[in-house]
Formats: sequence, C-alpha cells, structure tokens
Amino acid sequence: MKKISISAERDYSVTIGGSWAHEVRELCSERTRVAIITSKSFSPDLTSLNNVDAELHLFQVPDGEEGKSISTLTNLWNWLGAAGFTRSDLVIGIGGGAITDLAGFAAASWLRGLDWVAVPTSLAGMVDASVGGKTGINSDYGKNLIGAFHSPIAVVIDPSWLATLSDRDLSAGMAEVIKCGFIADPQILSLCEGKDVSTLRSETGLLEELISRSVAVKASVVAADFKESFAREALNYGHTLGHAIEIHAKYQLRHGEAVAVGMVFVAELAAARGLIDKQTVALHRDLLTRYELPITFERNAWSKLAPLLALDKKARGKTIRFVVLNAIGSTVRLEDVSSAELDAAYEMIAS
Repeated sequence: MKKISISAERDYSVTIGGSWAHEVRELCSERTRVAIITSKSFSPDLTSLNNVDAELHLFQVPDGEEGKSISTLTNLWNWLGAAGFTRSDLVIGIGGGAITDLAGFAAASWLRGLDWVAVPTSLAGMVDASVGGKTGINSDYGKNLIGAFHSPIAVVIDPSWLATLSDRDLSAGMAEVIKCGFIADPQILSLCEGKDVSTLRSETGLLEELISRSVAVKASVVAADFKESFAREALNYGHTLGHAIEIHAKYQLRHGEAVAVGMVFVAELAAARGLIDKQTVALHRDLLTRYELPITFERNAWSKLAPLLALDKKARGKTIRFVVLNAIGSTVRLEDVSSAELDAAYEMIAS
C-alpha cells in the first residue's frame, strides 16, 4: 500500500492499494451520519461497513454525466436536509469521476462545506477526477462550469475495482495516464510503450505504478496551484477541444476518448508553431491508438465545435487559451491562436 500526500487548502493523503472498505471504516469513525453517493447502475457491497457506528445513508444518482445536473444536485441537497446532515457529518462518493465530482460539490455547498471522501472505481477517476479538489456539475452551456475547489479529507484507491471495468472504460482512463506522461513524467510514456489494454489486465503491478505516477503528477501540480491560476492549467492538456467534443456528442463518448482527440489536436497546433517535432505528434497517435483511443473526429463537426471552445474554463474574455507542449514533460500556454491555425489543426485530425 502506498500513500501520496497532497497539500492544498488542507493536507490529505491518497491511499493506493489495500481494501477500500477498511480505509472507509476508519474514516467513518466518530461521525454521526455518513452519506454514500453512487450511481443507480453501480451497487457497491456495503455489508463490510455494517459495523460502522454512524448512520449510513445511500443516495443513488443517474449514471455518468447525466447525474451531474442541477436537478440531481437539488435532489441531493434536499435529501441531505431531510436526513439532518450537519457540518460534523461525512459525504463519501463511490464511483467514477462523475460521482466524485458530484459528491464533492454537494459536500462543498451543503452548509458551506462538509468533509468528504473520494473512492474512485474507474481508472479515470483514480488518476484524475478524484484527486485535486475540483468538484462540480454540468450546465446546459458546458461541462463542469458550476463547481467549487473543495479538497476531500482522503482519497481511497483500491485497484481491485478495475477488474469490473470494460475494456472501453479502461482505455478511456488511459487517456489521462498518457496525458500525465506528456505534461510531466516521460517515464509514464516509456512504461506504456509496447503494451496494450490486455497487458494492463495481466500486469497489475504495472497498472498500480501508472496510477501512482499519475497521482504524483497531479499532487505536485495541485500543491503549486490549487485554484488553477496558471500552473494547474497544464492538467487540462487536450481538454479544451475534448470538452467541446463531449458536449457535441451529448456525452455519448467517454471523457478520455474526447480528451485523446483533443491531445492530438493540440499536438498538431504545437507542431505547426515549431514547438514540438512531428515525431512527438506521432508518439501521441501511436500511444493513444495502442490503447484503443480515438485520434480523429468528424470533419463536418468543426463548425459546431469551434464556437464551443470559447466556453472553456481557461478562456479569458474573447481569448481562447490552449495548453501545449514545448517538449515532452513541459507545457506552455498559447493565447494568440488564429482561426486559420485552428482550422488547419482540426484538418489534421478530421475523419
């Protein structure tokens, strides 16, 4: 079992390995009420928590991004109120990134802040959504536009959950792992080369190392810039176009699938500027394809996607900003990208 410490507005640990139930039992001690938030299609076995002294309240929400809505949050607030939750009580999100985003924001907003714990069950949740204290829900205008920075008191990563994932969901999580390699830890890319999804299933030690390294990348960035004033934007590599694709596709694509396309897009932008070479762009394409992730998107969709870029959280006024590489392991921010450059980069990924 490994623990990685994160310093933000509070210090907390990410525990990787071991039993999630054991860790949660410890965290529930001395609490009167504990809210466990999960999705309707996912039913974690809570019998192992039966000996917890606290009252356990289970709240199930719609699956995926559908659950990150204002109506779901309103129902959750009313449920917390009816159950009598106070500031000394605890919220636990057990599920993928959508669940931990929602649970964290519910905790941040109820009584102006309850303690909460993230128990991610997807690879994407383990390496990205659950770590760093960014919580939120979606609006009709974009993904994660309503939210708060509110760190959990703990993140509990039990890799045994990953055996329940489909190959598609495991692949989607690898997009965030590969992202961490490109922006900060090239060793991640080396570990990923020559392997595929079936390798990950058979080499649990490799998967745990990739999780640990990815969490360490995020921990380092979050400690330097908790509220995303500058440095933390590096974690959004590939997300500007990725979020637009998710909206356009009405969330029928996995987050990681959309981000994979977005990473190739910004790699092409950077190469056109001479910031990286074509070999680095080719490495993006090779690694993402190896893990069964898309690297192109519909040619006819660009006219719909381009306006959505302005809704990205990194945008300032009328300026759309992109995180790009200037070397593997190093990022810079582009703020003066012309429409012609955007059109040309999209043409390189259009299918």
